[in-house]
Amino acid sequence: MTAASQWLHATTGRIATCPHSWMTAVHWITHCAANGHYTPSSKHSPKWGPTTVAVAQEIAALKECRPSVDYLARKLKASARTIKYHLAMLRETGLLVYRSKGTRIAGVGGRASEFERTIPVAFDEALGIRTVGEGATRRPVGAAPESRTLLGKLAKKAARKTRRRPRRAPVSGRGRCTPMQGGTSSTSSAAGTHIPSEAKLASGKHKSPTPKSSKRGPRKLNKVGRRYQLARQLISQVPWLRNASTARIAWIIRHVADAGWTVTEIQAAAEQFVSDREPHRPSAVLAFRLAACHLLYTTPAHRKALVEDWRDSRRAEQARHAETAFDDLGGGPRTVAARRAMDEAWTAIRARLAPPSEPAQPLEALELEDLTADDIRQIRLDAMADPSLILASLELAGEDHTRRLYTSRLVDQTLALEAINNRRRNLAPAF
Repeated sequence: MTAASQWLHATTGRIATCPHSWMTAVHWITHCAANGHYTPSSKHSPKWGPTTVAVAQEIAALKECRPSVDYLARKLKASARTIKYHLAMLRETGLLVYRSKGTRIAGVGGRASEFERTIPVAFDEALGIRTVGEGATRRPVGAAPESRTLLGKLAKKAARKTRRRPRRAPVSGRGRCTPMQGGTSSTSSAAGTHIPSEAKLASGKHKSPTPKSSKRGPRKLNKVGRRYQLARQLISQVPWLRNASTARIAWIIRHVADAGWTVTEIQAAAEQFVSDREPHRPSAVLAFRLAACHLLYTTPAHRKALVEDWRDSRRAEQARHAETAFDDLGGGPRTVAARRAMDEAWTAIRARLAPPSEPAQPLEALELEDLTADDIRQIRLDAMADPSLILASLELAGEDHTRRLYTSRLVDQTLALEAINNRRRNLAPAF
């Protein structure tokens, strides 16, 4: 069964009425696997055998079908990986389906997956089991006469307790030799030795004819190791990520790490774009700021420009902090009245030093009565081709005169277009 069919709502099998009938189906699958009709899909998975039946017996004994991997491994004295392989084989054959998948709950811990013991439809078809009802809630009402003998044999096997064979440690064929007693072998250990020839004696050479090649060097990190390496560097380099979980940060930066980003580029992307609607948790802030950066900055040149912009902004911020610190250390006036007097003095000095400027002549608004119908039509056509004319008229002549000259429809369209352009400029990244 595929992974999508290993759920209760998608399975084609039926729910087992009792643990004994379910174990009958387990032993039928064992018979099929022994005849080569079933092979696990995983290349590294063990074969179907006594361990699988032992796992099924422990599951059948549970009142609530929520077997923990650690519980089964402790009961059967097997590794957790072995238990996972055999649970996967039980799901592939349709004997187990998910009711709910295991998860972790804050403050509670891990929750094991909840299964439902089911009998695959292949078992009913092969043994001629007749059922009534629909879906997974079907129930058996009879069996074909020619398959009752096989059903009896399977029922006897299901009633017996199958025990898993203990693993035997490999014993060497050689005799054991201890200081307390001699070797158990009847022949001497030196019986097969012989005196080397004169040509093969030591020649006094400094180097061995077959020297050992020592290939030591830095280990090459795989994809997951690269993520964890960048996560540790980020935690040590970025101040607001101190005490964050390395595994969580490695999962957040998985896309940029796989794309070949450096720790400086990740920090630049995380500190360049700051939004008011950000979460409070540092790892969540990092995930929010790196949401689509691996899709925006796809080349090293783009990432280099991002780092340069980030460094320029940091230099400007440091300069502002330096100016503030210099002002604090300058010994300026401390009272409000003294500061107001100093500001007035500086304003008078700047006004005296500023060059005299000619008074601006007020612009006269263009009256509609002075224009002909053709002039107004041409002005509106020019505004449709160049909306900046309408914006300039709004600043110089006011909104009322602009709407009379260019119509409210053109003015509203121009203002809406300008708002869209401003929004795009604010959202566009700086390369």
